Amino acid sequence: MDNHFPFFEYQDGELYAENIPVRELAKQYGTPFYIYAASSIRRQFTTFQEALNKVCAKPPLIAYACKANDRLGILKLMNNLGAGVDVVSVGEMKRALAANIPASKIIFSGVGKTERELEEAIEAGIRQINIESEPELKNLAIAAEKLQKDISVSIRFNPDVEAGTHDKISTGRSEDKFGVTAERIIHLYKHAAETKYLNPHGISMHIGSQVADPRYFIPAFERINDLVHQLRAEGLSVTELDLGGGLGITYRDEPEADIEAYAKLIKEMIEPLGCQLSFEPGRYLVGNAGILVTKVIYVKETDVKTHVICDAAMNDLIRPALYEAYHTIHPVIQNGADIRTVDIVGPICESGDTHAKDRPLPLPEEGDYLAIHSAGAYGATMSSYYNARVPACEVLVDGSDHTLINRQESIEQQIAREKTLLS
Repeated sequence: MDNHFPFFEYQDGELYAENIPVRELAKQYGTPFYIYAASSIRRQFTTFQEALNKVCAKPPLIAYACKANDRLGILKLMNNLGAGVDVVSVGEMKRALAANIPASKIIFSGVGKTERELEEAIEAGIRQINIESEPELKNLAIAAEKLQKDISVSIRFNPDVEAGTHDKISTGRSEDKFGVTAERIIHLYKHAAETKYLNPHGISMHIGSQVADPRYFIPAFERINDLVHQLRAEGLSVTELDLGGGLGITYRDEPEADIEAYAKLIKEMIEPLGCQLSFEPGRYLVGNAGILVTKVIYVKETDVKTHVICDAAMNDLIRPALYEAYHTIHPVIQNGADIRTVDIVGPICESGDTHAKDRPLPLPEEGDYLAIHSAGAYGATMSSYYNARVPACEVLVDGSDHTLINRQESIEQQIAREKTLLS
């Protein structure tokens, strides 16, 4: 088994999730379903935290980017580890609060916060709101004045750098919708400092997701350094820096982000500024902690292809269809079959409903289980009811224990709810 899936390993030819056979869980919960390994999440969090604690004078806040996986079971685990949460909607904020994440550890990011969302965030007393535009700052000032409550503000900096990642998840270029330029930040920071109830205390930045090489952060760190000095030269106080997340994981053969090298950059380039730091890892903490387990329905042979048709579909895991993403796939039971080049597909009526194309795999049989790896991030949270299919349920494994942490509304429940609305 690949060493980047350490809590999903074979024992006597059978795949285990920590100490539990995946096949046993599949029989109990049915397929498709997600499994998350709590030990993997703890290990990733501890690795990240310890690396940063070594180089930061003040313990940083690790605010888990819960858009990666916002299930309450995952958020409660993060809370037990001492994490905060980065949210991009009021819904995520409410999930974090329901998981007992302290409001003082919640950061609200995102480019399209509504007036009501801003008001609810102020009322909740969260740690800070990351402002992304001048109109948003104006609306925040109106909301704070209406509620007569103070709110801390960080303004998101767009450093105009490449992150070396997929175009759809790059966020730090000038053409991207995120953040504002250094020149505009100085103006907005001054305006916020003069506005009653707003407390501008820092800068936030996030250049993109799935960044494998920490060296991509160097130009961004250089520019945020310059910006902090410019703000301070204007007599403005900058006490906090939110450096976002984006560190990558291994999906296929790419290296996992080098956390020690990243921490070294923080020590050399950011720590001299003397700010309280916060970070927003998401995928790095949960991505390889999850698998999607699916059952083979049919093996369809054609003149040109062998299609392995499974019960998991793009409504359960959309990343391959949306990003052309690669996910390692392993049989749950090693059957010793000959290796064949196959397409692994779902049952949805779209050609894009494909988990893998031209993939070498021991040829499975009908009824066999497959494990789709690296599904802990942006899997279940991006699922849908497309084709009137109920998304996969979710199970958290911790050693020899397992807990069902999410099951979606059944189609019967949906129909009953809609009938009630129509009556």
